[in-house]
Amino acid sequence: MNNALLYEKELSYQADRRKAGVELINIVSGLWYDKSIELVLFRNQLIDKSVGEIINLHEYAAEFIKKPINIFDTVEIARAIKLADLPPSRLDIGKLTYEFHEETNTCHDAAIFVADRVKEARSKGDIKPKDVVLYGFGRIGRLLARDMMGKIGKGAQLRLRAIVVRDKHDSALLLKRASLLKHDSIHGDFLGSVIADDKNNTLIINGTTVHIISATAPEDIDYSKYGIKDALLIDNTGAFTTAEALERHLTSKGIDKVILTAPGKGIPNIVYGVNHQQFDPESIDIWSAASCTTNAITPVLKAIEDTLGVTKGHLETIHAYTNDQNLVDNMHKKYRRGRAAALNMVITETGAGSAVAKAIPSLAGKLTSNAIRVPVPNGSLVVVNIEVERATNVTEVNDIIKHYALEGELVEQIKYSVNNELVSSDIVGTSAPAIYDSNATIVSPDGKNVILYVWYDNEYGYSQQVIRLAKYVAKVRRYTYY
Repeated sequence: MNNALLYEKELSYQADRRKAGVELINIVSGLWYDKSIELVLFRNQLIDKSVGEIINLHEYAAEFIKKPINIFDTVEIARAIKLADLPPSRLDIGKLTYEFHEETNTCHDAAIFVADRVKEARSKGDIKPKDVVLYGFGRIGRLLARDMMGKIGKGAQLRLRAIVVRDKHDSALLLKRASLLKHDSIHGDFLGSVIADDKNNTLIINGTTVHIISATAPEDIDYSKYGIKDALLIDNTGAFTTAEALERHLTSKGIDKVILTAPGKGIPNIVYGVNHQQFDPESIDIWSAASCTTNAITPVLKAIEDTLGVTKGHLETIHAYTNDQNLVDNMHKKYRRGRAAALNMVITETGAGSAVAKAIPSLAGKLTSNAIRVPVPNGSLVVVNIEVERATNVTEVNDIIKHYALEGELVEQIKYSVNNELVSSDIVGTSAPAIYDSNATIVSPDGKNVILYVWYDNEYGYSQQVIRLAKYVAKVRRYTYY
């Protein structure tokens, strides 16, 4: 075949791929908005993705599983899901497609295959939507609002009803909050509409009303006045971190559950995917989603502890600077954090080593930890330096993590990266709290010392863990197939 004919064939193939991408986008959108069925591709979001983004996700998937998977196969499975009688669900279409082609000798009909694989979904009971209140509207609060309002669909799960702020109602402040929700220097523009309704002191987000409530104390608020009842309150302020302080939220009319987006004292500290099932939403009212660093480290350490055993180790966090540091040198209550955040690497403390043991008790007393704040606004890294009980090698360690990223309870928590060029800006916007850098793994010659590099978006990845915990606490978690 001459070059001209080859080029024409390539053009035709690319056109067919993009047409298939358009069809997949239409099916994904229809399933989500009509049936509250969400499709993901090896845990990567497909809602509101462009054709180019979807094709790139397929190329990543093929490299990740080391098996051919293309968009034509995915569309075939998507059509079958569209025809299936399913309740609200979250289905990994990449896993389904891969499994279907692994079983072509036994099943040639995609519809029959899908119906068999997701038959347990029909036993899933009805989900009662849960009202949500955000107490505080900083970096994490705004990402939570974006996620809940951007993916609300038919409102079958979490419904953001109100945001509590400390200052009194002010037109300029309301406009500023609308702008901060709409525009973000790190995460880009919100893909939706945000309108400030000054008369009613509300934000109209994608056509849905969210009340802005001004209050200086939790117990002063009567949420029932806003039609809010039995709500889940997510405290993003960091001002209340003990069981006693957080109980003040429960004295308000309309609140029956509380989640703290920071480590808490006297309450369960949860790394969703690792230890959430040890605690019953029926009997516990106050929860902690731990810290971003704890959520990044714990899933990977869980995988290593369960397979190789951890004798001891050190965690060194290389963390993006945060709002509690100074922009320029000034007074600060903590050592070193007073120095200009965007100009310095700053050694500071972290409780991640001891916090991991709250989720994995077998690691108690085995880990030390420290942190270095560095001049990037988002995107962090943990260097996990551990001694293991059983000798191993790089290939085995990577295979262990890949298995946990593909199968089991931690598939939402661990993303396995095969990118040789991975840098901190690449991981911004990743929904998994832990991105395992497979190309950076080091194992000592005797096989007993293992060094792992775990990246994490300390804002978005963490906010997704908060959302997962919120759905568990609110009992609106859908049937999932991963």
